[in-house]
Amino acid sequence: MKTHVIAPSILAADFGNIQREVEMLNASEADWIHVDVMDGVFVPNISFGIPVCKAIHTHAKKPLDVHLMIEKPENYVEAFRKAGADIISVHYEACPHLHRNLQQLKDLGVQTGVAINPHTSVNLLRDVIHQIDLVCLMSVNPGFGGQTFIEGTYEKVQALRNIINNAGASTKIEVDGGVTIDNAKSLLEAGADVLVAGSFVFSSENPMDTISNLKNV
Repeated sequence: MKTHVIAPSILAADFGNIQREVEMLNASEADWIHVDVMDGVFVPNISFGIPVCKAIHTHAKKPLDVHLMIEKPENYVEAFRKAGADIISVHYEACPHLHRNLQQLKDLGVQTGVAINPHTSVNLLRDVIHQIDLVCLMSVNPGFGGQTFIEGTYEKVQALRNIINNAGASTKIEVDGGVTIDNAKSLLEAGADVLVAGSFVFSSENPMDTISNLKNV
């Protein structure tokens, strides 16, 4: 059985105690730390930017999976790389010249990620799938944590898995939004490799146990 990656979203953490929260993730069975960056333009919310990413990196002992929900990501990816990003995902919908964005990420030495919104077809990634290390499928509309999982995501994961397999690519599939212990197994069976969970982890009674349950589902 393949092993999957758990990437808790730090957006749902207690930012008054961010060092403690990152150290908890370091000690947990989490594999990556998912960092949601929102600009209030591409999505209807503002989260945090480069200085907070750098602060998280200062304490993190696990890779930072940075998800840029922002316009014109090409203007900021170098700064996020310097702030500690190991993986950077840009949104398909924000990149009219996506191949150029992916080349920029490769040149920076980060793993290349592309995120797509619930309404965006996975077929649009066929021509660049070999340039993508990670596809982040949004299973809620981006912008706010704690939303309800969109059921059509399972079929989308399966369709993307077929595209990747048929192309002989090694791209990972990440699912972001509304992931819980109730749907984790089905997502993995559909072909997902990486599960992002925010409020489900950080709002639970014991986040470390919750992460462990997701890791060992």
